[in-house]
Order: sequence, then C-alpha cells, then structure tokens
Amino acid sequence: MEAFETIGPAFSGWLDRVAEAMVAAAVRFKSIPTIALTEGDEGRFSVRADDKMAAAAGAGSALRLDDLRAGGRSASQFGLAMKGSRVELMLRPERFIFKTMELPSRAAEFLSGVVRSQIDRLTPWSADQAAFGVSAPADIGAGRIAVTVAATAKEMIDPYVQTFTRLGACAVKISTRPTDGATDAPAITVVEENVGGILDVRHARRIALAALASLLLIAAAANIGSAMAVHALQVHQDELAGQIARIRAAALASRNAPHDPKIVAEQALVQRKNQTPSAVIALEILSRILPDNTYLTELRIDSDKVRLTGITRDAPDLIQLIEQTHHFTQATFFAPITHSPSEPGDRFSIEARMEPDFAVTP
Repeated sequence: MEAFETIGPAFSGWLDRVAEAMVAAAVRFKSIPTIALTEGDEGRFSVRADDKMAAAAGAGSALRLDDLRAGGRSASQFGLAMKGSRVELMLRPERFIFKTMELPSRAAEFLSGVVRSQIDRLTPWSADQAAFGVSAPADIGAGRIAVTVAATAKEMIDPYVQTFTRLGACAVKISTRPTDGATDAPAITVVEENVGGILDVRHARRIALAALASLLLIAAAANIGSAMAVHALQVHQDELAGQIARIRAAALASRNAPHDPKIVAEQALVQRKNQTPSAVIALEILSRILPDNTYLTELRIDSDKVRLTGITRDAPDLIQLIEQTHHFTQATFFAPITHSPSEPGDRFSIEARMEPDFAVTP
C-alpha cells in the first residue's frame, strides 16, 4: 500500500509533465494568439492582448457582453481579432460560491471526481447544473489537504462561451479568484472549452495515458506472440527429433537384420561364448573349494571336462565339495584311490563336467 501511495503520485506527476510538454510542442508549431478579458464594474470587460492583437482587439478599452451579443461595429471589430484566438475570461468572484474542503492527501489525485460527488451538498446545484473548479491543494498537515471550490450555475456561464464561440474563438477559458485572494493569487479555472481542437493539458494527459496504455497492450501482445512462437518452434523441434529417432531406429533395424552375415557371425560367437565354460573361472572356483590339505599334481581341461590328479587326506569328500558348486557336475573317480607310505595322503584321480556359469562365487 505504501508503495502504491509513492508510485501513484509520481506517475501522475510524470503524466502531467508529459502533457505539458505535448501542449508546449503544439503551441510551438501552431502559434495561438491569446485575448484576456477581466470583468470590472457594471459588467464591463477590460481587454488585454499581445502587441499584434492589441489594436484589433481594442486593448485597453472596455466592452460589454450585451454589446458583443447585439453585434455592431465594436462586435465586428472584436470578432476579427477573435478568429482563431484563445479567450481567457476572468469573472468577478461575486458570481460564484466559494467553499473550502479538507480532504485526505491521497484525494489530490482525484480532486475533480471527489468534488463532483459532493457538489450538490456544497452548492444549490446538482453536478449536471453546476460549473465548478478547484484550486491547487494546500497541505495542512496530518496527512490532509485543503482546497477551495468555486461554483456557479451553468446557465450563467453558457452565454459567455456561446458568445465568444460565435465570434470565432477556438478556445474559451473562464476563471475567477476568491474574494479574499490577492490579485496575483492563482486563479481557479471553472470552464475550459476547447471548441477549435486546440490541445490543452487535460486532453494531452488523456492522449498520453491512452498512448501509454496502447504501448502496454502492444508490448503484452508482442510478449504473448513471442511465447506462442517459441512454443510452436519447440513443438516443431520435438517433431523433428521424433522423426530423426524413427529414421535412426529404422536404419539400425535394417543394419541388424537377422539375415545379415556379420550379425549371424556375431550372434554365433556370443552364443558360443555363453555356452562354453570358462577355464579361468573353473580354476578360480577350484582354488576356493579345495581344502588346504589337498595338492594337485595334474590338472587337464578338455572341452567341458576337467581332470584332477593329486594327493589329499580324504578323497571321497572332494566329490561332494566339487558337486556342491554351480560350476561342476557329474564328478567321479576315473582311477582307483591309492596310498603310498612315502606320501602324506591318498592319491586321487577325479573327472567332472564344467558348466557355463560365469559367477566367481562357488
């Protein structure tokens, strides 16, 4: 919430600066003469204009609104100067009702809307019947501001706008000052009609806000379009990867066809390797299962058969030890057991069948 309170006024101020720059640029490219009229006693208006417009507008003279409405020489002369000009009309404060309002500081961004919602309580008129303006907010401390509201009936203002518009003015601005205000105090603008298409700050602010919103929408659309394009490219890439995988699998399948002589030879070698017992593994298993009191004097391997000749203390137990493993079957004595006094045990001769088991554990 505090971040919004900080960013909101900053953004509003930035938007005002942009609008003022746009108005300044418009005025620079299109020079618009300004005629200022200040209401005096008895409904007479003193005229002030720049040097080029002074003579035509009757600067220094006093005009009455009724004379301008009735036409005549003065109205025609003033109408020539009025063509394409901006009229700034300062009315006497007696024509308005002034009310002071105290509001929270955050209401500074929405002063016009806040005052419009309470104009029927502050004045005798409703929001549709009243013409009103608000002064610049003054900080009174404790997070509050004070503003002065100047209001009057629209039916009192409309004749001025219609008269100057009929005479050719491209913009009409009607202001006033509070009764107790100094002559150099900021005026309160009550009506500002842009009848000739001249860019003012309010319209420039709206244009800048609309342009910013359009840019944000374009950026969001571009971001969404970019995401959709990336997604489409990713889908296309996945499809290409799938096609490449299928082509590669088909190539491997054709290369590994069963009738390929190279594949047939490789399969035969693998089958022979898997079905032929390993002599190295057989020696490893025998070294693990034979007791320490057994000594081999001869070991012969012929295809899948192994013959063991040696000396041991208990020859029949060797048959059981050999057949308990997964690597040997059909263990038998192929020669009788003999005993010699000069030897520490019985001489044995055992034959067994080797199995194609490649585990190195008995």
